Amino acid sequence: MTREVEDKDLVMTNSQDTDSADGGPDASAGKKDGGQEKEEGTGKGGQTACDGENKDSGDMEAECRQEDSGKEKKGFFGKKKDPRDTQIEELTDRLKRSMAEFDNYRKRTDKEKSAMYEIGARDVIEKILPVVDNFERGLASVPEESKGTPFEEGMEKIYKQLMKTLEDMGVKPIEAVGKPFDPDYHNAVMHVEDENLGENVVAAELQKGYTYRETVVRHSMVQVAN
Repeated sequence: MTREVEDKDLVMTNSQDTDSADGGPDASAGKKDGGQEKEEGTGKGGQTACDGENKDSGDMEAECRQEDSGKEKKGFFGKKKDPRDTQIEELTDRLKRSMAEFDNYRKRTDKEKSAMYEIGARDVIEKILPVVDNFERGLASVPEESKGTPFEEGMEKIYKQLMKTLEDMGVKPIEAVGKPFDPDYHNAVMHVEDENLGENVVAAELQKGYTYRETVVRHSMVQVAN
């Protein structure tokens, strides 16, 4: 009986020694979990160190700054601009400049054409005005016994048609008689004393003046009172 008890104690002692040497299933699991936690802690620690949470040493800070600088350089120089995009930008800029130059050229030529038209129209009107003056002199010299004849009526109609055509073109006579003298529209060639008229009032019109589109083509030749 004593022999069997000693054998059981010896078996139990050997089993405990074996478990102690191997660490047992719990010890193995503890080692494994500890390794995983160590690895996770190492990874998390490295990440937070570069993020500025665990900056305990100057070497770690320098290493993190060097890593961030490398990332910035890679982001700045990593993507090279496509030559086709550069060419498209250059062609687009040239097109915009050409369109702007053409628009300026069109406006300038339109302005020059308008100015040339105005100059040409003024020249023609200045040459027609003496004909108008002769019409008016001829109609004013018709004797009383000839008024109402077909010839006089025909001349009157032609004169009215000519004046209507000039008016449609923008030619208008300058009002002078009874108006205050205005050097912008009137050309004083005579002076007369008249108590019935005020000072610097146009007493008579010797030659009719005309304007073309609000600009003077010919000044009125007038006589000024007082």
